[in-house]
Amino acid sequence: MEGFSLVYQPQYRPAANDRAAVLMGAEALLRWNHPEDLSPVSPARFIPVAEETGLIVPLGDWVFRTACRAARKVRERGVVGFKMAVNLSAVQLRDKGCGERLLQILTEEGCTPADIALEITESALMGDAEGNLQAVHELRANGFRFAIDDFGTGYSSLAYLRKFAAAYVKIDKSFVDGLPGDDASRQIVAAVIAMAHHLGLETIAEGIETQAQLDCLRDLGCDIIQGYLLGRPMPEAQLMALLAPKREMEDIE
Repeated sequence: MEGFSLVYQPQYRPAANDRAAVLMGAEALLRWNHPEDLSPVSPARFIPVAEETGLIVPLGDWVFRTACRAARKVRERGVVGFKMAVNLSAVQLRDKGCGERLLQILTEEGCTPADIALEITESALMGDAEGNLQAVHELRANGFRFAIDDFGTGYSSLAYLRKFAAAYVKIDKSFVDGLPGDDASRQIVAAVIAMAHHLGLETIAEGIETQAQLDCLRDLGCDIIQGYLLGRPMPEAQLMALLAPKREMEDIE
């Protein structure tokens, strides 16, 4: 896939008592540079085009394979419990044979579904709720776990949220931006966290840029955190440099 590359934004579990947060995973993010001047093109521009043209299916397979290779390298370093988050387009989700291809890629790259979390936006899931529900259940039956991305920015039925049986709910940056000073944002985030925990889901907050936001989310009980404060999207080599051997990770915990 000429011109395309992946970067990885680290995800952490916040630690109590001002101890260092624990690296637990990363989100794989697709980047593309224009072939003429090599300037970066926003995913908000090229992803919709890829979806409309059908390119998103082979491109998505390439992203998944590349992310799996990175996840395998993490495991080979002796790090356990690390999960690679990979975004899945609704077009990919509805493509016949998607689940079989993902499982084949996992096998070829020496990974298992336990190494991966598939992220799908709330609006994409609800765009064809019944059709997507079947596709999600087929993937879940093969061991994949899901995160609902951009939660709260679309319109979703709580009944469908339960049926999708996601493992994670991702709190959108637009809500995190208002923390800690905006009371409405704080109440919304608190409600999402409480609802998710009641349903047995973990919460991921993205877009954390200040220590005050991090402190607020930790106080509200958010499970996983990511954002520029903790680490910008980075090349694979830089992500690997953050990792500690298994024995050191256990010492931190």
